[in-house]
Amino acid sequence: MAGLNRRQLRPARVADSSSGGIAKSRETRGKVDQDFDDRPRAGRRFKPTMMDVASRAGVSQATVSLALNGSPGARLSDATRARVRQAADELGYKLVRRGPRRAPADQSLIAFIADEVAADPWMALAFDGAREKALEHGLTVFFTTTRGDAETEAMVFNQVAQQPLMGIIYGTILTRRVEPPAPLFEHRTVLLNCYDAKRKFPSVLPGELVGGRVATERMVRAGRKRIALINGQQGLDASRDRLKGYRQALSSYDIPFDADLVKPGNWEPSSGYEMTHALMALKRPPDGIFCANDMMAVGCLDALKELGLRVPEDVSVVGFDDREIAQFTHPPLTTLVLPHYEMGEIAAELLIDTAVGLNAGPTQIKVECPLVERDSVEAA
Repeated sequence: MAGLNRRQLRPARVADSSSGGIAKSRETRGKVDQDFDDRPRAGRRFKPTMMDVASRAGVSQATVSLALNGSPGARLSDATRARVRQAADELGYKLVRRGPRRAPADQSLIAFIADEVAADPWMALAFDGAREKALEHGLTVFFTTTRGDAETEAMVFNQVAQQPLMGIIYGTILTRRVEPPAPLFEHRTVLLNCYDAKRKFPSVLPGELVGGRVATERMVRAGRKRIALINGQQGLDASRDRLKGYRQALSSYDIPFDADLVKPGNWEPSSGYEMTHALMALKRPPDGIFCANDMMAVGCLDALKELGLRVPEDVSVVGFDDREIAQFTHPPLTTLVLPHYEMGEIAAELLIDTAVGLNAGPTQIKVECPLVERDSVEAA
C-alpha cells in the first residue's frame, strides 16, 4: 500500500524486538510480562500513553478520552477536565490529530462494525483507540452498529462494500465466540472482543484470565488467606476466565480452593451486596473479596459497611473494569482496567500491517488488564 511503510508501522510498547518483525513482537505484547514496564525511567525515552495520563490524573481512560477530545456531551466537571489536561501536559501526551492523508484514495477507510452499543463505555473506547491509530496513517474510521439484526447487518455490509475500504474491525459488547458473517471473508477483517472457533481471522481480546490472577495475587501479597470471588453471570467468557485466574493464583500460593467462597453474581451492585452478606455469614468468612466487576464491588462495599467491617483493614476488596465510579467509592477501589482503548489501537494496527504485506496470518492477541492501585487493599 503506497504511502505507508514499515517505519510508520513500528508498534509502540513492544516487549520483544528480536527477529521475527512486528508480527512476533505483537504476539509478545499480547502476553503479560511482569518484567515489561513502559513507565518512564531515567536515561530512557518513552512515549506517554492514555493509560499514563489516566493514572496521573486519577481518572479512567474513558475520562481522559472525553476530556481531551472536548466531547461537549460528556458529564465532566471543569476541575476534572483541568486535571486531565494538566496530567497530559506534564507527561507530554498529545492526541493524534488528522495529518496529511497518506493512504491511496481507494483504501482510505476502516469500518468499525459493532453488534451493539450499551451504556458501558467499552465499545466507544475501542473505537477511540482504532480511530487514533488510523489517524496516524491518514485513515478514517467510521462506526456503525447492527444490533444483532440480520437484515441490518446485510444492509451495512452492502454499504461498506461501496466504500474505499481498507478493512473491517468487527466488535462485540460481550467477549464471546462468534460465527463470522459471510461478507467478512471478502475483506481484511480483525475481530475485536470476540473470536471465531476456527481462528480464520485475527482477534484481539482482553487478558481476563491473567487479570483474575493478578487481582487475587494482589490480596495474597497483602496477607489475605481466605479470598472469595463474587463472579459474573455463568456461561460468559469473562466469568469463566476470571474464575480460572482466581483459581490459578490460589494454587500458585498453595491456598486450598474452597467452593463456598465462590458466589454467582449478575454484574449488578445488588448481587455484590447480597453475595457479600452470604459470604460474611459463613462460619469462616473471607478476609478478601475479588468482585468480577466494579459494579458488584460497589454493592460489596455497601454490605461490608453495613456489617461494621472496615475496608481494607478487616476485608480487602478488588474490582475489575476500572469504571468511573471506582475512584469515588469509599475507600477508592483497587481494580483492573479493561483495555479496550488499546485493543482498538491494536486491531487497527493489524489491519494496516496486513494492507502493507506484513500479514502474519490469523492470530489471537490478549491484551494485559493493568492493575490500578487505590485504597481498598492494604499495602503489600
